[in-house]
Amino acid sequence: MPILEYLASQALAFILIAGLLGLVVGSFLNVVIHRVPRMMERDWLRQAREMLEPDAEQPKEPTYNLILPHSHCPHCNTEIKAWQNLPILSYVLLRGRCGQCKARISSRYPLVELLTAVLSMVVAWQFGFTWAAGAMLVLTWGLISLSLIDADTQLLPDSIVLPLLWLGLIINSFGLLTDLSSALWGAVVGYLTLWIIFWAFKLVTGKEGMGYGDFKLLAMLGAWGGWQILPLTILLSSLVGAILGVIILKTRGQSNATPLPFGPYLAIAGWIALIWGDTITGTYLQFAGF
Repeated sequence: MPILEYLASQALAFILIAGLLGLVVGSFLNVVIHRVPRMMERDWLRQAREMLEPDAEQPKEPTYNLILPHSHCPHCNTEIKAWQNLPILSYVLLRGRCGQCKARISSRYPLVELLTAVLSMVVAWQFGFTWAAGAMLVLTWGLISLSLIDADTQLLPDSIVLPLLWLGLIINSFGLLTDLSSALWGAVVGYLTLWIIFWAFKLVTGKEGMGYGDFKLLAMLGAWGGWQILPLTILLSSLVGAILGVIILKTRGQSNATPLPFGPYLAIAGWIALIWGDTITGTYLQFAGF
């Protein structure tokens, strides 16, 4: 097809299209980030009612998923029109306020759209018009969702993590990013590494230092990049977590004992390791004299 041949030969065009696609996907990710935790909560409540009152008739609840109900203003409940849903542009045209009640719209919505666009362009720039780029775009969008959901709720939904874990193993069965053996052991070692750290910390302190979702997230990253990216991912996530964690706690005026989600730092570190891991490791070894 001519369009595919054109994108394969014109790197800039592919990068720009990836950016535009990122804007659209970013708009949808805002829905995912907002609704998935609420969908999980509704499901937990339904299961609890079924267990506690198995013979009682369960109340009929309105449909709530990623499609329905349609997006609406949380203040006045007015349904958002199509032109008001244009990524970034609508926010600018509406001057950051609801078109009906004029309540302020959170700036995080356009920032998520912009972040998704920028990271999508980075992926397109690094991988070119390849299957690897397509796979990495999917992973990037998933990591953005997981990071912000974890930051908001300290949850890493299985409904996002596990499909991405399996997808990593599937694509690497074709050797897309690494070989299947490395991907398989990346998933195993990724999970066990944090599992061992979790239990060692709990035995020493009597406290839980992280959640089980973090184990699955590192396993997922290992399934995509192989066991080879795990040392760098753990090192970078610890470094980023230590620096940003202190900044966040100081900014909020909270104590060092305040729990912070580790998932966003793992996601950031894993994404960096997947894209620039070889360059970072090679540069370190060169300066270290190996």
